[in-house]
Amino acid sequence: MVAKMVKVVSVEAIDNHKLRVLLSNNRKGIFDASPYLDKGVFQELRNHQYFRGVRVAYGGVVWPHGQDFSAETIECELQREQSPNKPFGVYMEY
Repeated sequence: MVAKMVKVVSVEAIDNHKLRVLLSNNRKGIFDASPYLDKGVFQELRNHQYFRGVRVAYGGVVWPHGQDFSAETIECELQREQSPNKPFGVYMEY
């Protein structure tokens, strides 16, 4: 049996450098990008307006200048959302 690769289905930037994410395996929750913000190319994500430019691409999430997180990284660090009634935002092809 071949395991399917998990992909990001939707992403929405929320406060405090966090992303609300829905994965192709129906897991959903919050990914906190803040631990990465002091590292190399991720420093640009400190800019809140730029951070909100996140989109789904290549199965993960990306920003305009090439910063990205894979679905695997997101899934490993995904946290349960406090209020699960919020709708998910940006839906893209995967």
